[in-house]
Amino acid sequence: MEHAVTLLSTACIFGFFMAWGIGANDVANAMGTSVGSRALTFVKATIIAAIFESAGAILAGGQVTQTIRAEIIDPQLFTNTPELLVYGMLAALAAASTWLVIATKRGLPVSTTHTVVGALIGFGLISLGAGDIHWEVVTNIALSWIVTPILAAIISYLVFTSIKTLILDHTTPFERAKIITPLYMFAVIFIIAMVTLLKGLKHLHFNFSDADNMLFAGLIASTCMLITYAVLRTKSCKNVTDVMEVEKIFAILQIITACAMAFSHGANDVANAIGPLAAIVDIVQSGGVIATSAGLPFWVLLLGASGIVIGLATYGYKVIATIGNHITELTPSRGFSAELATASTVIIASGLGLPISTTQTLVGAVIGVALARGLWALDLTVVRSIFLSWVITLPAGAALAIVYYYLIKTILGS
Repeated sequence: MEHAVTLLSTACIFGFFMAWGIGANDVANAMGTSVGSRALTFVKATIIAAIFESAGAILAGGQVTQTIRAEIIDPQLFTNTPELLVYGMLAALAAASTWLVIATKRGLPVSTTHTVVGALIGFGLISLGAGDIHWEVVTNIALSWIVTPILAAIISYLVFTSIKTLILDHTTPFERAKIITPLYMFAVIFIIAMVTLLKGLKHLHFNFSDADNMLFAGLIASTCMLITYAVLRTKSCKNVTDVMEVEKIFAILQIITACAMAFSHGANDVANAIGPLAAIVDIVQSGGVIATSAGLPFWVLLLGASGIVIGLATYGYKVIATIGNHITELTPSRGFSAELATASTVIIASGLGLPISTTQTLVGAVIGVALARGLWALDLTVVRSIFLSWVITLPAGAALAIVYYYLIKTILGS
């Protein structure tokens, strides 16, 4: 294929840039509540994310996956002009990366997947026309702006209200925490195990039934619950009315949740986000043959994992500050409620076949925790900016992709 070396080199640079943007924005979302509640320092959060995001991407990222390109446009329409599909994938990577940098610079958490979708829509419009765009995907995305944040907000509101009623507002909160916290441990481990089995490990093709998944999750959660109960029985507090000691317990739960969600995120969103890179590699190496799915070579997963870690470490503090501090003030119990609600929403939405964005789900969960304290606890100005950025993401990605597509096409002289 003409310009093969140039195309592959450019694709790797754009792919790394994309992964860097994911680390700076998407991963910062997952770690924002833990840092904001002071359960983790930024350095510790970066180390945890580096380990579990990389593990998720490399161990369960999938060797063969249907790339996101097929969800928006049919790649077979480019059978006679494979170079145009490559240009479009390059434009999509460049456009999505650019928008992620713009959003991150402003501290706005946006959906990486939706950014890529917007970019592919832009490419599809100018290369194929509106009739060949799978608009039902766009409709589902628009629906997700409403469904997932509201569902997560409701769940986080209920979770934090239960913690407040059953533990924090009790006359002896520490003693109550020793009894009730193991039940929250069961809930969080069960939900996280289900998320990992259904999403984080789906590319390993274990083919477990729903009943098997629930059984495995239940056994793991029950074991963790009993261990938690045994450990807490040995703990004592001079002042049983000290809420700060209770928050230390929830800080541990929050760290566990953050680790598991990072693994699941690495296994799913990362692999999907570098799908355009995998598509380019597949087309170029096959000499222009377009397949319905593209393999994910191990080095591509490594490239994505390293870019993510560097992105979080160098620029993730912007979005972490928004999620962890600017929407509302977080404590470990509030952060735990938000993370548990996020994981629960992923499970519920997946089971119902509803569109899901982890970013939007987490933001909704944080808003729900704030509302459990009262509308005064919520910074509506920040919330308004975040929602506006979600709406702008699709057209911004599309517009940038059109610009990049014409630039790439002009430079390569095709």
